[in-house]
Amino acid sequence: MNKVTNIRLRFASLSVYRGILTRSVPRAFYRLLSSLHCPPEQFLERYGEFYSLICERGCADSLAYAMTEAALFDENCFTKAAAAGTYRALPARVLDAVRRDGETILAAAMLSADEVLEAYDFHNEIAGVATSLPRWDCGAAAESFCLPDGSLEKIAAYYRKNGCGIYARYKAFVWRDGDIRPVLNYDTVSLDDFTGYEAQRKKVFDNTRSFVEGKSCNNCLLYGDMGTGKSSTVKAMANAFRGDGLRIVEMPKERLIDFPLLADQIARLPMKFIIFIDDLSFQHQDKSYTTLKAVLEGGLASRPRNALIYATSNRRHLVREKLSDRSYSVDDVHTRDNMQETLSLSDRFGLTVCYTMPKKSDYLAIVAAMSREKNVNISDEALFAGAEQFALAKGGRSPRCAKQYVESLFLS
Repeated sequence: MNKVTNIRLRFASLSVYRGILTRSVPRAFYRLLSSLHCPPEQFLERYGEFYSLICERGCADSLAYAMTEAALFDENCFTKAAAAGTYRALPARVLDAVRRDGETILAAAMLSADEVLEAYDFHNEIAGVATSLPRWDCGAAAESFCLPDGSLEKIAAYYRKNGCGIYARYKAFVWRDGDIRPVLNYDTVSLDDFTGYEAQRKKVFDNTRSFVEGKSCNNCLLYGDMGTGKSSTVKAMANAFRGDGLRIVEMPKERLIDFPLLADQIARLPMKFIIFIDDLSFQHQDKSYTTLKAVLEGGLASRPRNALIYATSNRRHLVREKLSDRSYSVDDVHTRDNMQETLSLSDRFGLTVCYTMPKKSDYLAIVAAMSREKNVNISDEALFAGAEQFALAKGGRSPRCAKQYVESLFLS
């Protein structure tokens, strides 16, 4: 049995990492290897399809990396256990199967085009065509997907740090159409991008760190004036602790009724999650209001232990309230009780952090910091005068206003 045939048969018998055969590049490569006994036209068709795919995926010069990366992003019993730090508890036979699969994937990833063509049963018949066929370069395998002396430590360390499945491949997600969908281009804002509001961010940072470390922590409500960085703070926390296995899932307020479905999907995963609800507010008689109350405290479908809810709102008490709501009505026997019901949701967040509009000096300090970062060549006097005018036109000072003003300087 030649080398390529041996690898093809081992590739066909992948077990723990069998999921990679559903990924485009490994699947197309396996189809090519499976056509080694087929008529020339069919073999060449598979060859062309495979090469077209790897060109489209940008890995014609790095096949080994594409193949092993697909394995790194696979979700199976080993990757989930490794992400949770419990893979050593798996049966020895399962760990042996992991090693065998890993060695097989690495061997397949390093097969050259010439080796595949030489192993084709009718290679003499396609000799004239084969010389003009494009070749791929294997390149190097993904560094984390290696088995030095058969040890699983290095690859297990990767899963422990990065998670498994789509949670290793992607870092931010959104709840859409009843499922968790990855965000391909997520906001990469970091804690270093902020100026001001240090006290507020420290509260959120400490709470997030406690959560990641498995210590006591609370659901968090960030409320206050618009444009003060509430949402950016939450996203920055997710980015700051990404290497500690933290992921963020944004859930639209109008889909809070789906929370039990989301909880079921993430409850058994080894990663930890921030469930992010942005711009939270409710009208009276809003069904999602009572849903969120039950989730925060008291409901059967509560948040799982590996998740925290971080919500932002421009309202401290979350429910839009009119003066007429406070007037006594003959139809409303227990007015005080109903008012308490209106205010009770925000009290169920264990941590509430207030973001208010900055003072003039703080606003100008933010403008100055942003202008230095952007290398704005303008005097402080002109910079601050323009910033004040810009804020007046916008209707108030805020970090968002400061950012927009500095960016506007490059448009003139």
